[in-house]
This record gives sequence, C-alpha cells and structure tokens, in this order.
Amino acid sequence: MSVIDPRHTKIEKTIDTVLGKVVLESPNSFPHEESNLYCIASNGSIAWFAERPEGGAHYSRVRFDDRGEKLITYSTRGHACEVDLKTGKLLSQISMK
Repeated sequence: MSVIDPRHTKIEKTIDTVLGKVVLESPNSFPHEESNLYCIASNGSIAWFAERPEGGAHYSRVRFDDRGEKLITYSTRGHACEVDLKTGKLLSQISMK
C-alpha cells in the first residue's frame, strides 16, 4: 500500500493488519460528525469507520489487544473502548470520568 493521505487532519498512527491499514488521525479540528479512526483496505478503499462511544467523541489512542484480534482505544471524552478489527463496531466501552 502506498503513502496514505489524511482525510482531514494529520495521521498520528497507522497499524498494519491482514485486513488493511488502521489509521488514527489527530482529533484536533477533526469534523465532529465523523470518526477519526478508520481502516483502509488493500485496494485503497475505506473498509470501515470506527463506531464512536458517543457523538462528538474522537479517538486519541489505539493499539492491538494482547491477542491482536481487536483494537483497544481511548477517546477524547474519557472512554476506554474495544473495537472490532474486522468491522469497526464498538464491542465494549467504559467511561473513565
């Protein structure tokens, strides 16, 4: 896969997976109605946008879980979340406020 251009802000982190490349863009100035965490398939299309724990929340950190089966994320509104690597769906969330 070639160099990825950010959709709105700057790319803070990418994670290579068998499904494609997971991209985390900076939450600063990112549009409130969109997710700043998404996966780009090997053909360059967007495979999914990560479901957010609440409207206006963006992701600030992301990593694989210990088994490499899902993503562990943190949001700008104090959520710790698990996101399905295959679909981007929210599997669980905890408010850390």
